[in-house]
Amino acid sequence: MLHPCPAHPVKLRDDNAMRELIESVRTRGIIHPIIVRPAEYGYEIIDGRRRVKACTVAGMETVPAIVRELDDDQAIIDLIDSCIQREEILPSERAAAYRLKLEAIKRQGARHDLTSRQVVGKSEAADIVGAETGESGRQVQRIIRLTELVPDLQQMVDDGRIAMTPAVELSYLKPEEQSMLVETIDCEQATPSLSQAQRMKKLSQDGILSDDIILEILCEVKKPAWDRITLKGNKLRQYFPANYTPLQIETTIYRILEAWQKQKKNAKKDA
Repeated sequence: MLHPCPAHPVKLRDDNAMRELIESVRTRGIIHPIIVRPAEYGYEIIDGRRRVKACTVAGMETVPAIVRELDDDQAIIDLIDSCIQREEILPSERAAAYRLKLEAIKRQGARHDLTSRQVVGKSEAADIVGAETGESGRQVQRIIRLTELVPDLQQMVDDGRIAMTPAVELSYLKPEEQSMLVETIDCEQATPSLSQAQRMKKLSQDGILSDDIILEILCEVKKPAWDRITLKGNKLRQYFPANYTPLQIETTIYRILEAWQKQKKNAKKDA
């Protein structure tokens, strides 16, 4: 009688966590009831999809449940809150979940008062979405941008091949441009840095991004990570007199490094 919500953005995984849950259900049963709502045929699972799966594998025929009367939008909101707090989810899944919840909150706001402005606007709704996870509305909107990526690029983000920040910039490329980028990444085995992604976005907005330009950008030699090392002043200050200027601190650091280098050379000669 139980059915998962067809709009659920997170895949149900057969991983170690699921296997541990199955074993827990076999030995201890279900401690917390699942939450469902009436559906056309049986009940739709709002919170507890993994527990239902574990019970099914464990051979149980029933599961304790709380039945709530929820409309479609409130069901989506409750479902997203549940899966985000309790499940390990991929970046693309989090983006899809945030988008679903954002749209549901905006629809609720629009229905709240049809004679005036929407009670919940885009930025306000994003703040509400982020409140559950401690993220700002701006960050929520950035994460949702991942839903604008073609599936292959979403997979690269999920696999950790492309970082979140450049991925957001790439989401502004047209779908056909993203497809060209995927082909180039596969051929060159190189992924864009933030600055490269930003340049592609600008060229796309100017209407001049092509596969040749994408190839040219990706084939550039990237600066090594050490070229971007920064030293925080508040940490450095504890090693120097209070009256030292930034220039004096920098000069002293280089002198110490030169002395250290000479010491290493002398030690090597003695060896």
